[in-house]
Amino acid sequence: MPSPTIYQIHTRPWLRELAPGNGRPPTLNEVPDQALDAIADLGMEWVWMLGVWQTGPIGRSIARSVPELRSNFRSELPDLREDDILGSPFAIERYQAHKDLGGDAALARFRERLRVRGLRLMLDFVPNHTGPDCPWVVERPEFFVQGREEDLLRRPHDFRCVETVRGPAIIAHGKDPYFPSWTDTYQLCHQHAGLRAARVEELLSIAQRCDGVRCDMAMLVLPDVFGRTWGELAAPADGSPPVTPSFWVEAIQRVRRAHPEFFFLAEAYWDLEWELQCQGFDATYDKTMYDRLRRRDAPAVRGHLHADPSYQRRSLRFLENHDEPRAASVFDRPTHHAAAVIAGLVPGPRLYYEGQFDGRKVRPSVQLARRPNEPLDAETRSFYVRLLALSRRPDMDAGPWRLLECRAAWHENRSHEQFVAFLWKGPRTLLVAVNYGPMRGQCYVGTPLAEFAGRSVSLVDLLGPERYVRDGDDLLERGLYLDMPEWGHHVFEVAIDESPAATPG
Repeated sequence: MPSPTIYQIHTRPWLRELAPGNGRPPTLNEVPDQALDAIADLGMEWVWMLGVWQTGPIGRSIARSVPELRSNFRSELPDLREDDILGSPFAIERYQAHKDLGGDAALARFRERLRVRGLRLMLDFVPNHTGPDCPWVVERPEFFVQGREEDLLRRPHDFRCVETVRGPAIIAHGKDPYFPSWTDTYQLCHQHAGLRAARVEELLSIAQRCDGVRCDMAMLVLPDVFGRTWGELAAPADGSPPVTPSFWVEAIQRVRRAHPEFFFLAEAYWDLEWELQCQGFDATYDKTMYDRLRRRDAPAVRGHLHADPSYQRRSLRFLENHDEPRAASVFDRPTHHAAAVIAGLVPGPRLYYEGQFDGRKVRPSVQLARRPNEPLDAETRSFYVRLLALSRRPDMDAGPWRLLECRAAWHENRSHEQFVAFLWKGPRTLLVAVNYGPMRGQCYVGTPLAEFAGRSVSLVDLLGPERYVRDGDDLLERGLYLDMPEWGHHVFEVAIDESPAATPG
C-alpha cells in the first residue's frame, strides 16, 4: 500500500486567517485558490479538515462555563473573547457540514476544488459519543449508556439526568477509561443493535461527502475496551439482546462495498493498533514512534522499526497533531529536523499539521475559533520543503525497505547506539542515516547490497553538501563509515559507478 501524506487543518482558525475582516465567520467557499495550490505544491495527497460537522449551543455553552477550560484558553490566546470559544468539534450534533461553514453545498464545492488539484478530503468520525445537542439524546435514549439513581449520586461527573421522549433518563457522558468523562458528550451504547445500524448509515452518508475518515479514539468501541469501561452498564438499557462482535468489521465492510477506495484512519493507543488494522483500518496512529522520538531514544526507535513490514506500512507517523504539543515547542531545531527525517522517510503514512512547516509553537485548542499570531520560521519551512520533495520521489515505497545495522566504529565507542539508518531500494537506492543523539557519534552502517562487489559507489546527500565515493567491496565488508554531529542526518542517493573501484576510505 502506498504511504499517503495527510495534511491536517484546524478549519476555523485557518479560515479566519485566510478571509479576515468580513464581519462574519468565513465559509469554505471563501478559501482562496492559492491556499489550495500551496497545499498541493507541498506534495500533500490528503487534506483532513478538523471540525467541519455541525455542533450545537449546549456544547458551546458547556465549553464557555468551565473555569479550567477558560484558563487554558487564555494561556493560548491572551486576548480571548467570548465568541472565540466554539466548543469541541468532537461534540457533534449531526453529520452535516456546519451552517457557519456554508453547509453541505459548500463542502461539496470545496471537495471538488481539492479533487481537481489531486487532493482527497478526510473528515472526522466520532464513534464513541455524540454531542449533547444530538437529536438522538431526546428521541432515541436507548442508543446511549444509561445509569441508575445510585450511579448519578455516586458519580455525578459521569452521568446526567436528561428529559427524553420516554421520560427522564440518566445518561452517561462519553468516557475514556483512564481519564475523567467528557461532560460535553453522551456515551453511545455499542452493544445496541439499533445504534449500530444507525451508525453504519451515518458512515455511509459521510462517505458520500468525502474520501476518508479519521476515527476519533477508535479503540474505545472495541468490545473488550467498551466492556471494561462500562461493566454491567454496557448492556442495552432497553433490554434488547446485546451485540458483541466488533462494530468496525461490519461498518468498514459495509462502507467498502459502496465505496471501495474509502480510507479509514484510526486514532488508536494502548497497543491496539494491530487489532484495528486487522479489522480493516488502512492506517492507525503511531503514538509509540512519536513518544520514542520525543524521548530522544534512538535504540527504542530502532526497536520499534523492527516490527512486521505490513504493520509498519499502516502506521501513521507524525511529530504533531491537534492533541500533541507543537514540534517546534518540544524539539530544538536540530532535533526537530532529525526527528522529521526519521518520521518522514520510514514506511507508513505521514501526517503533518498546518503550521508545523512554519515552526509554530502554540498549539491552539480545538475549541477555539482563533489562534495567536506567531512569527514564521523560514529555515524550518525551507527544510520541510526539501524533505517533502524527497518523500515524493519514486524511490519511496516503490521497492523494499530495510532497517540497517549500525556497528561500533572502534572498541569502547558506544556512540553507534545513537544512530538510526535504513535503506529504500527503488529506482534509485536511498540510504538514510541519522545520529539521533546529543553528542557527536561514529559508526559503520551495514550495506548488504551484493551489487556493490567490485564496483565504485557514489553517495550524494540530498539534504546537504556531502558527496562521497567509496569502494564497494569495503562497503560490503566493513560498512559505510560515518562521523556525524549530534542530531546530524544524511539522505544519500546511492549509485554504482562503472569506473574502477575507488580506494577504500
